[in-house]
Amino acid sequence: MDEARDFEEFAADSARRLFHVAYLMCGDWHRAQDLVQTTLAKMYGIWGRLRRNEDDPTLHAYARKVLLRAYLSQRRLRRETELVVAEPGDYLPAAGVGTSPDLRLTLIAALRELPPRNRAVVVLRYLEDHSLEATAEILGCSVGAVKSLSNRSLTKLREILGEDRELLFHD
Repeated sequence: MDEARDFEEFAADSARRLFHVAYLMCGDWHRAQDLVQTTLAKMYGIWGRLRRNEDDPTLHAYARKVLLRAYLSQRRLRRETELVVAEPGDYLPAAGVGTSPDLRLTLIAALRELPPRNRAVVVLRYLEDHSLEATAEILGCSVGAVKSLSNRSLTKLREILGEDRELLFHD
């Protein structure tokens, strides 16, 4: 299989999941699309150097790392408040999260109130279900930093959500 077709298959397989993560991190439909395009463009630029095995999870992990770095870089450059978009879609995983659209919107709004790295930890650890080690690798920090960010982020989410917390998560 040639490199272009190989990349097209990778992009088709990865785009929806990357969008899901990007949307949860930035809370904006259009920025999420831009982040996915940026990620795939960067991946395409180095595609010839990447080894691709059919079931190689490291390629998808690398794509998430590129996405996260693009998101954090974008946040550093913009330093602006995010706009709320009316059409959030169905981007929260069903496991552990209420199915009501109102509850999903409540969680998305709460996530928007977290700083970017804290939001990234919550998305990667609890919505994407990555291990501490995998999250640390993606973020480029220590496991201890991920634990600390997780603890502070969950405390802040509990504070933001208040009574809605019981409806969203089954503690």
